[in-house]
Amino acid sequence: MTVDEKIKKKEKEAAVVRKYRQYLKLEKGLSENTLDAYLTDLNKLLAFLHLENLGMLDVMLTDLEQFAAGLHDIGIHPVSQARVISGIKSFFHFLVMHDYRDDNPAELLEAPKKGFKLPEVLTVEEIDAIIGAVDMSKSEGQRNRAMLETLYSCGLRVSELCGMKLSDLYFEEGFIKVEGKGSKQRLVPVSPHAVKEINYWLTERIQGRIKPGYEDYLFLARWGNGISRIMVFHLIKELAERAGITKNISPHTFRHSFATHLLEGGANLRAIQAMLGHESIATTEIYTHIDRNMLRSEIIEHHPRNIKYRKEH
Repeated sequence: MTVDEKIKKKEKEAAVVRKYRQYLKLEKGLSENTLDAYLTDLNKLLAFLHLENLGMLDVMLTDLEQFAAGLHDIGIHPVSQARVISGIKSFFHFLVMHDYRDDNPAELLEAPKKGFKLPEVLTVEEIDAIIGAVDMSKSEGQRNRAMLETLYSCGLRVSELCGMKLSDLYFEEGFIKVEGKGSKQRLVPVSPHAVKEINYWLTERIQGRIKPGYEDYLFLARWGNGISRIMVFHLIKELAERAGITKNISPHTFRHSFATHLLEGGANLRAIQAMLGHESIATTEIYTHIDRNMLRSEIIEHHPRNIKYRKEH
């Protein structure tokens, strides 16, 4: 496809979306808020199709199923998944009804089973409350704050947090190196807010005890060796209770909250999957093709922590 053909295709699809908006507003009589929700969900699909080099007029059921699998992979609640899929079905019904397509690939697209439960998701305010409950008068206060900020801002698994090393930090480039499942490494954008908290911790870290063999570990226990997953689990439970949060949460809740907040903020689905380091049949191949600068800009632009940081500075 030539450049001119790509431009014309993009313009045609933009015109279809405008007509769909008009249809929702005038024929369906939807409110502005509901209309915006429909279009936001549609944009998630269109961003996915763009990365897959697919057009809305030639997409197939298998492509839509791959998109839906991605929603599940990053931990989106089944209720939210069902809402997105409902919007997709509405859009393709519109395409058929207005003779843009002869077939409806979304007709057999299945919503997630209602009985499937994902871990709780915290709101941004609840994340703030938990981190705010850290007792900064204690010697481990800054370490705990830096750990939780890193866990949330980077969407890490707790094992990845515990194993992080000083040599994994590339703050000048804006990344940290993470070793995930199967010893597979990935680069993850790190927010200015997390960098600030980690740097505060580093000034205290050099004054504490460091056991031989743990010189390169970023987060250390009071006795100088590495932190454990159990320690992080108990810390989060204790802080949540102190903050008055009754949800059943764990370190993994921070990871699910990270993904959900990014997606709701408009971040690209593929960028989030790359950040999380997911390995699934539907998503494995894309990771080697995502441009790192695009990945970083997606996360920095849409993460609630970074939005707040920009407003404060």
